[in-house]
Amino acid sequence: MFGADGGFKRFSSDLGLSSEEAKKRLEEYGYNESPEKKSRSIVIFVKKFWGVIPWMLEATILLTLFLGKYFEAVIVLSLLVFNSVIGFIQEKKASGALEFLKQKLSVSVRVKRDGRWILVPAREIVPGDLIRLRSGDFVPADVEVMDGIVEADQSAVTGESLPVEKRVKDVLYSGSTVRRGEATGIVTSTGTNTYFGKTVELVQIAKPKLHMEEVISKVVKWLSVMAAILLLIALLFTVYRGLDMLGVVPLVTILVVSVVPVALPTMFTISMALGSLELAKKGVLVTRLSASEDAATMDVLCVDKTGTLTMNKLSIVNVLPSGKHTREEVVLYGALASQEANQDPIDLAFLSAAKDMQIPTDGYLQKEFVPFDPSTRRTEAKVEKDGRQFYALKGAIKSILPLCKEGSEKESMIEKSVESLSAKGYRVLAVAEGESKERLKLVGVVALYDKPRPDSPILISELKSLGVSVKMLTGDALPIAKEVAQELGLGDNIIKKPALENGLKDENALKIVEESDGFAEVYPEDKHLIVKCLQKRKHIVGMTGDGINDAPALKQAEVGVAVSSATDVAKESASLVLTAPGLEGIVESVRNGRKIYQRITTYILNKIVKTFQVLVFIVLAFLVTGKYVVSLFSMVLLLFLVDFVTLSISTDNVRYSPKPDKWNITSLVKISVSLGLVMIAESMLLLYLGEYLGLYNSLSELYTFVFDLLIFMGLFNVLIIRERQHFWKSKPSKPLIMSIMLDTLIVILISTFGLYDLAPIGALQTLTVLIYSLAVCFFVNDYAKVFLVKRFGL
Repeated sequence: MFGADGGFKRFSSDLGLSSEEAKKRLEEYGYNESPEKKSRSIVIFVKKFWGVIPWMLEATILLTLFLGKYFEAVIVLSLLVFNSVIGFIQEKKASGALEFLKQKLSVSVRVKRDGRWILVPAREIVPGDLIRLRSGDFVPADVEVMDGIVEADQSAVTGESLPVEKRVKDVLYSGSTVRRGEATGIVTSTGTNTYFGKTVELVQIAKPKLHMEEVISKVVKWLSVMAAILLLIALLFTVYRGLDMLGVVPLVTILVVSVVPVALPTMFTISMALGSLELAKKGVLVTRLSASEDAATMDVLCVDKTGTLTMNKLSIVNVLPSGKHTREEVVLYGALASQEANQDPIDLAFLSAAKDMQIPTDGYLQKEFVPFDPSTRRTEAKVEKDGRQFYALKGAIKSILPLCKEGSEKESMIEKSVESLSAKGYRVLAVAEGESKERLKLVGVVALYDKPRPDSPILISELKSLGVSVKMLTGDALPIAKEVAQELGLGDNIIKKPALENGLKDENALKIVEESDGFAEVYPEDKHLIVKCLQKRKHIVGMTGDGINDAPALKQAEVGVAVSSATDVAKESASLVLTAPGLEGIVESVRNGRKIYQRITTYILNKIVKTFQVLVFIVLAFLVTGKYVVSLFSMVLLLFLVDFVTLSISTDNVRYSPKPDKWNITSLVKISVSLGLVMIAESMLLLYLGEYLGLYNSLSELYTFVFDLLIFMGLFNVLIIRERQHFWKSKPSKPLIMSIMLDTLIVILISTFGLYDLAPIGALQTLTVLIYSLAVCFFVNDYAKVFLVKRFGL
């Protein structure tokens, strides 16, 4: 049924397809919908037990069972299940964009089958079907117009802000809406082969980079390398001393337990959840928790023009009166040739301008009204005022001007003015009036424009001050894009969409994308590719939008932002949804994200410092004393008391950075190791003093003594690390202070009464460790930290 040009052969009659032929094509091409790939819930949940941290916890469980430490094994298993459940719940909240897209196709369509017009579900139409489209209809597939003229609103598909006229042989894109007129057309593409369907596929294919996972992997890698090196040293020492190799197994278990950053994923989740609640109070809904962290590192924001930077509403921006007419008269006659009931964007622009200019329209009676007709390209009205009747017309220059007979010289001047306005991207209309249609006079020329939002220049200025580059993406023509960019202060480097045919391999295209301030005449796949190009250049990308055409790019971007007027598809694809008009929420999201980043950095820094201190101290003490100074139970308890108490860092008072944050795990490790070396020296000194002064008399008391040392230094170290300058420069949050005080109290009680294999020790011993830890942390470690932060940067 295909012609030589690849399209469908034209029908010799207007009978449409037969039911039998339609059935065959349905089997051949499938339903007019986009299949969604779904994973079973049980599979998703099981995968939560597969990964770096789950593997480490599972290895710990096996080792504890091997050693007969069943109580410790149950505790670690509980941690594993807890983390898996949290991860599963978050993943089940994944985007439902595909479902919304398919719902858009759940409409009925007028189709000609067996020579009769019938209604069929949109999912059952096939290529070759003859369908009828009227004003207000949703276009369910790509349709080539066979007869008639319509105006289509395809802003949600292509990003064009103005309705587009479609005549015979033009294509109506799936996902657009018929604003005016009627047409009969032949279906050329259905399902994922349409522009709309390709958008569905792009949404499905789009997969943002999860930087949280990268950070966790890098942290675990560094901690594992530390543990492996220290374990190797311990093994070599065991061989050298001729000790039993099985005797090292408990040490292996202790090292594994101390390395696992069990609370790190939970810390991310809690920090971002609290940040999300804070943003919700300010009109920003977070649909993907990791977006808060990504907002901190975002350095490029791609902004969809129509409906995001602009009002998505036509306004009169320039009025050029003709002859002795005034600006007010031009707007008045244009308003008289309009009707509010039609909800036509041009009619509404004139009526709104008349109201804003306080032009009185009382006393004018519209006797007749002819709405816009694509064939005449104008609207007409017969108006009566104080017994006098006259006509008011408005429409395209080439439609109105010939009716006025202004003379060639004047027409030439008008055409020059029109060309000047059109070059700026304005839509130019003429307004005329007269006692009859044969005696019309030109009243003037009006320029219409989709104005930028009042808050857009402020948004762009604030984002730039925060180190975020803003790039505008639009489906409109280049002159319109340049005019908008100039008004917003975006920059002068606005170009047509770059050639991205070679995908992400063309370095020249990547450079053009990176250096430009915006792009005109872009389509959905272009936006998606532009985001990927910027990601290829190592940028953390944000994308704002409101239409179906924005959904793929919104989902691909690390920070997808749907504005308040966005479609359901855009909102489901985005990671941030603005609930209030305006774009101030984006700036607030960046600030909020950077605060979260500082909190998470504090946790990671604290975790690496403490882990390095514990690992080296345990192995070094083993090499010096030939015995383990901690028990497996005390290490698991340490994991609970320190790691999970430090979750309160997620509520800490912090200052946000004036520039995009970047994860630099190498610098974190350098600072952590250097500070850890200081703390190891302090720990070994206290261990020596405890032995020398007789502060412990048995192995169980040694366990308790060292347990106190590691806990107290770990807790007070949090108060040091949370502030990049000296600790007194900012005040910790109340939850953080309260959790440290509670933890300290619990440790004192355990030291006093004992627990499991931790024997009770005297108040003097506990107080000695407490005072020593306070002294070295606040008077030694704080100054060391300030020096190291300046040395390595953070």
